[in-house]
Amino acid sequence: MMRAYFSDDQLRHHGKTFIVAGEKKPIPEVPERAEILHTAIARLGLEVCAPSDAGMAPIAAIHDNQYLNFLQTIYPEWIAAGGSELVIPNIHPFDRNGPYPRHHAGKAGFHLGDTSCPISETTWQSAYASAQTAISAARHVRDGGAQSAYALCRPPGHHASSNLAGGFCYLNNSAIAAQELREKYDRVAILDVDLHHGNGTQHIFYERSDVLTLSIHADPMDFYPFFWGNAEETGAKDGVGFNKNYPLALGSGDDVFLAALDRAMAAIDEFGADAVVVALGLDASRDDPFGGLAVSPDGFSRIGEKIGTLTCPTVIVQEGGYVSVTLAENLYQFLSAFGATNKNISISEGPK
Repeated sequence: MMRAYFSDDQLRHHGKTFIVAGEKKPIPEVPERAEILHTAIARLGLEVCAPSDAGMAPIAAIHDNQYLNFLQTIYPEWIAAGGSELVIPNIHPFDRNGPYPRHHAGKAGFHLGDTSCPISETTWQSAYASAQTAISAARHVRDGGAQSAYALCRPPGHHASSNLAGGFCYLNNSAIAAQELREKYDRVAILDVDLHHGNGTQHIFYERSDVLTLSIHADPMDFYPFFWGNAEETGAKDGVGFNKNYPLALGSGDDVFLAALDRAMAAIDEFGADAVVVALGLDASRDDPFGGLAVSPDGFSRIGEKIGTLTCPTVIVQEGGYVSVTLAENLYQFLSAFGATNKNISISEGPK
């Protein structure tokens, strides 16, 4: 039986508002997302386990110590200096190669890439718990002999780089899980099927040849994160690329997405991955409030079915997917099809 991981501490963070096209709007990355996704897990009858606390070492294997210190200390520093109830940047450095800022406003601008990652008193607690969820799922596979595990990570993580938060993401849970798997497996692939390009994950592994990063997403020339995610970004290690991007035209539906997934699966096979992390975004849904792509619930079933053909150990890490009428159904369809296809997993449907 596939095992799921989640901590109630992940519900404590709520960023409230961010700036979109100059207007203040509610942040859709809300605690209710996790509660809705829990209903799909219950329907599948999955065992939900609280993550163990593995400490800071697995997180520090991906993120800079300076950045981790910022996430833990900026809120009291900000409040002591008379700041508002949320840490939100109002200035950013021309580049990040200069001296490290001393002022709290400078630190916020240095480490927060946009306004979608406000920091409150409880943000670090939730981000830390989300990372521990990914770590526990990865270790269940790596050390426990499981074929797969699901980490219900919230906040998500794939936009966070080694020293920069962005896109509702503070710690890169998928990257942390992949690094955990690397302790045992020589070659790990991260397959990102979120609506948005996994720019943080790409940044972290771009110079490495032991981790293949693949991302299927709405064309970043027209959609967040806007600056990264083009097909030409192939990675840089000894002249060989270990990064694959599959940008899709806005409004693309099931067939276009699945065709890109076929190409990504072939690349994973060619790479010879010993283990895979699936960065599972459900915001490619036709019902998602971001509205970038148009994948149906049946499409998520077909995505899960294709990914379920992987024969190597697989860790599924929740990324995006926001409150909509089909959010729970999309997760249910993905996981049930994944479990049915991957013969090493038994999922017994629980009460509806």
